[in-house]
Amino acid sequence: MPKFNLYQSLHTTVIGPQGKPLEVQIRTKEMHHRAEHGVAAHFNYKGDERNEMAWFTRIVDWQQETEDPSEFMSNLKLDLDHDEVFVFTPNGEVVTLEAQATPVDFAYTIHTEVGHSCRGARVNSRLVPLDTVLESGDTVEILTSKAEGAGPSQDWVRFVKTHRAASKIKQWFSRERREDAIDHGREALVKVLRKEGLPAYKLLNSNSLTEISELLNYQDVDSLFAAIGEQHVSAKSVVGRLLNHFEESDDTDDLAAVLPTHRERQVGRAKRRKENKLGVIVEGVDDIMVRLAKCCTPVPPDEIMGFITRGRGVSIHRSDCANAVSLAMGHANRLIDVEWDDDSDGTFVVSIEVKAFDRTRLLGDVSNVLSEARVNILRCSTRTGADRISIMNFEFEIGDGRHLDWLLSLIRQIDGVYDAYRIMSGHATQM
Repeated sequence: MPKFNLYQSLHTTVIGPQGKPLEVQIRTKEMHHRAEHGVAAHFNYKGDERNEMAWFTRIVDWQQETEDPSEFMSNLKLDLDHDEVFVFTPNGEVVTLEAQATPVDFAYTIHTEVGHSCRGARVNSRLVPLDTVLESGDTVEILTSKAEGAGPSQDWVRFVKTHRAASKIKQWFSRERREDAIDHGREALVKVLRKEGLPAYKLLNSNSLTEISELLNYQDVDSLFAAIGEQHVSAKSVVGRLLNHFEESDDTDDLAAVLPTHRERQVGRAKRRKENKLGVIVEGVDDIMVRLAKCCTPVPPDEIMGFITRGRGVSIHRSDCANAVSLAMGHANRLIDVEWDDDSDGTFVVSIEVKAFDRTRLLGDVSNVLSEARVNILRCSTRTGADRISIMNFEFEIGDGRHLDWLLSLIRQIDGVYDAYRIMSGHATQM
């Protein structure tokens, strides 16, 4: 075992002629070169042997990828003090891995993109689970996906052994989730701005939004969008701060371009609409009961239509609901314009179906994703057929239906899950 500076030598002392001690150092030629000239010089020594210092390159990568210095040092010590296995690529090249390493560790050792797109593995020409422990002498082939957006599974972090694999997986999810959150946050803010009759393009590209981001302790505007997308701050509150900022501003041109439009919109809406706890606005009608139809369970941002019932107020249906289409054809005079109220704090009931290859902890992993998304699970059922395909149904309350696509995408990233979609009108329709 070499020292941390890679010095390596066998030392011993023997008694020589006349009883004098003689120190002996036994080294190979490469050991002697490293001892005399240092590890930096050794890096270029015998340059044709590329794998000789491959681990040194890995250390540099780890240091750049790991933000916490203590975590880097901890992983470095583990890497310098572990058993190793030697496996082969299909081309016969030797790859050195930590003991207990898996095909996923192997994939990330080959290349980051190979790891991200890994979907299966063959060990010694046999298909094996990705958490299979590799042994010295194994020949490993990685099966990859060419689908756009293919990425790792969160479940991999639990069984990978190398720091490189764990770090790359965490980085991927951090980047992907942030990009999704930024998109959802921007869309939510634009929707609220347009709802209030404000010029979305002008405000999103103004210095005021940058100042609001700093005021809320976010590094930049994208960070603010991400916070909105992750529901750490509401789009409504950000728009409120923007309006306050313009009202306090000395820039009269900005005030003229924004506030009058907003005030006119607010006055008009106050005269025409009636808010209710279900988050639906009925145009031109006050003090009327509103209920969401159970046949299609609409949630924002579904396109909706209102139908005036006899004695039960206005029933809200999705525009593509079979019952609603039938009602529209036979009783067009009882239709009424309705729209979602973005300012509502109401919740909506959603049903989804998840299909996956059965494995241990599958139900727990899906439930954890839902819990982390802060939805209230009302009902859950699961069944597994003889083909080991597991079908899970969840019914839960969600504060903003616009985040359902994002939630379903997280579920689809769970190891073993191959489909997840919303159930509507008694049959599954993929969103």
